[in-house]
Amino acid sequence: MPWSRIFSGIVAIALALSMLIFGGWFFTAGLCIIIYLGQLEYFQLTRAKGIVPAAKTTLVVSQVLLLTAALAPDLTDAMFSLAGTLICFYLLFQPKLATIADISASILGLFYGGYLPSYWVRLRVGLAPAIANAEPFNGSLSADWHQISSLPQGLTATLLAFGCIWAADIGAYIFGKFFGRTRLSDISPKKTVEGAVFGVIGSVAVAVAGAWYLEWPVWQLSGFALGLLIGIASLLGDLTESMMKRDAGVKDSGQLIPGHGGILDRADSYVFTAPLVYYFVTLLLPVLEK
Repeated sequence: MPWSRIFSGIVAIALALSMLIFGGWFFTAGLCIIIYLGQLEYFQLTRAKGIVPAAKTTLVVSQVLLLTAALAPDLTDAMFSLAGTLICFYLLFQPKLATIADISASILGLFYGGYLPSYWVRLRVGLAPAIANAEPFNGSLSADWHQISSLPQGLTATLLAFGCIWAADIGAYIFGKFFGRTRLSDISPKKTVEGAVFGVIGSVAVAVAGAWYLEWPVWQLSGFALGLLIGIASLLGDLTESMMKRDAGVKDSGQLIPGHGGILDRADSYVFTAPLVYYFVTLLLPVLEK
């Protein structure tokens, strides 16, 4: 593994952990930057196919969507509908008649690059005390941070989810590289069945350990279910991004991260996992506690 890949990976993990621990506006602002850069890469992929999306409009409404998720989580779904409507209205009044592909690519950019990631804000910030009080470290570590029960649920759940994704990615990469023999899909020729299975196992192992440590109800079952969901969703997210790159005829979505490619190349595993983790924590865990 190239040293540039290892170093940039360590830096990325350090930044992600800092965002998670500080929470509040730090997490929201950091995610807004990541989403903005990722959407720029996405629109480059669409332009490579001759599509002319409403890029600027989608970038702006996506940022508004993320801020809404932080300030008023219950209004996020409504804002998504309004944002999609604004994008369509914008395309209606362009000098050049927009195509179905232009509209579809714009809405997908909003959904894939804005709406789905907003669930991370809802999870990390929405399940902590209200961000509206303008305290910069709102929802982060308290004075008795060493007591797990004192930490915000949004922090512990997001940390566990990120740990599962990291375990899935690292496990699949290493095990697939050295022991992979069976190709998983033509979409991504380097991915193997062996690597994918080991990645899911790694995610499950971290989730079960985390559920036990956090004292979740029926921790064996809840940990296994969460790990399985994250392991599969992160893999599908990776394959989805690979499918878009393959269609656009590029190897990487960008060159921002040395040894890793672009933002989308590193963040693809987080897109589809966000809503699954959020609803797992907010809907399923309360049921298991009864």
